[in-house]
Amino acid sequence: MASSLLSGLIASGHSPSQLWVSDINEETLRSLSAELDVNISSSNEEIITQSDVVVFAVKPQVLGTVAQKAAVLIQQRQSLVVSIAAGISQKSLSHWLGSDVAIVRCMPNTPALVLTGATALHANDRVSAEQRDLAENIMRSVGIALWLENESEMDAVTAVSGSGPAYFFLLMEAMEKTARELGLSLDTARLLVQQTALGAAKIALESSESPEQLRQRVTSPGGTTEQAINTFQQGGFTELVSKAIKAAQNRSIDMSKSTENN
Repeated sequence: MASSLLSGLIASGHSPSQLWVSDINEETLRSLSAELDVNISSSNEEIITQSDVVVFAVKPQVLGTVAQKAAVLIQQRQSLVVSIAAGISQKSLSHWLGSDVAIVRCMPNTPALVLTGATALHANDRVSAEQRDLAENIMRSVGIALWLENESEMDAVTAVSGSGPAYFFLLMEAMEKTARELGLSLDTARLLVQQTALGAAKIALESSESPEQLRQRVTSPGGTTEQAINTFQQGGFTELVSKAIKAAQNRSIDMSKSTENN
């Protein structure tokens, strides 16, 4: 995800000379330097002392350690902190970094890897209008970015868009498997499913109509599509999707509470 953000920022006009990246893996750093021409360092401290915005793009289980080591320098520099770590609340971040630190919590998703991501953001009350613009600019470099009024909405975002790509992959997987059972080759089945998913998403994005209206437009009475849709609905498709997304939301809530209690 960090690599995608760097690529997106460069593609949107930011100079690589303005961008610094730190990682414990020297090979990763050398690769990013060669590919993107960004500044690299194995020292978080070196980067923080000259950065207006610090992006935490590390695994949630190590964020606490990283944040606490960086806290003093971030406070001195008065940097904006942007966190893309899933399940880590602003309460935890403020506990590690200090109550006066400006923090924007983000929930991106994996399509950011191909610059078509969907990111929700929430800022604490220490974030200025200029800093909000900076955070939004960073996340818009890899897709769309939407602000949330309440941080509690982040759990629903995690369940819908954060985990959402896997839901579509699951449907694509099932369609591809069935296409093979119907006699299509793997290459043909996969390409047809992938292009159909892309086309449906593009229509939905470019249309002012709701998904329900779009579905009705391509479902002719008595036709093949209607037969498939009826079978989905008879199997409890809508209820199952609702149950699955709510299960993901509940897990997100549990993860956040677990972090706050540690």
